[in-house]
Amino acid sequence: MKLSIVVPVYNEEESIEIFIKEVEEKTKSLPLEKIFYFVNDGSTDKTLKIIKKLAEKRDDIQYISFSRNFGKEAALLAGLEVAVGDFVTIMDVDLQDPPEMLPEMFEKLQEGYDVVGTRRTSRTGEPPIRSFFAKLFYKIINKISKTQIVDGARDYRLMTRQVVDSILKLQESNRFSKGLFSWVGYEVTYLEYENRERSRGQTSWSFWSLLRYSVDGFVNFSELPLNIATFVGILCFFISANCKMKLATLSQAKNI
Repeated sequence: MKLSIVVPVYNEEESIEIFIKEVEEKTKSLPLEKIFYFVNDGSTDKTLKIIKKLAEKRDDIQYISFSRNFGKEAALLAGLEVAVGDFVTIMDVDLQDPPEMLPEMFEKLQEGYDVVGTRRTSRTGEPPIRSFFAKLFYKIINKISKTQIVDGARDYRLMTRQVVDSILKLQESNRFSKGLFSWVGYEVTYLEYENRERSRGQTSWSFWSLLRYSVDGFVNFSELPLNIATFVGILCFFISANCKMKLATLSQAKNI
């Protein structure tokens, strides 16, 4: 049996080799053949050069390289499309997704689950404003959306082949993976862990990029924005019609 490890990377030259070593060390007990699929999302540092060198030496390392930075959602989709094997996991290269959880996640799949996800129980180390808006996002979207998204859920999850195939059938061009993972259903369980600091480098997610990402979530998984737009459109129509009637009345009065 094979396990595909999909790893989106953007300017992560310091983390790649550390990540591979850590994953291999922590997953020795897994009875699975592992294949790494790195997706280079238009990095401007030595990320691609390092991946290429590793791929030349090892058959278990594959890669895709984008012509420019398209964002993590595009990288995730590309990685899932090429990933083969019975099981697929998505991991961040910065080791904020604990590799040592993979054996436990695999055990949960053997119990009958189709997806074993992970969620952070704390946001220690994050800027307070980022943590505040993250919690606010989950509160709002779970009130206005029929698709429930687990607070603190990570993209880090272990999935069976059928789940990945179902996700790939969804043809959204503006994707919000946390919602898509939840929307497809199946038997899902979550493992919890404390937040971890990055092993190397700095995050490429700014406050504004996270804000835009949350807006994608609201638009894709709630009817509220459409309802608001409809209401505003109807309101503008009636206001416009009322103004025209008043202007017509004033015009008639002047003529008299």
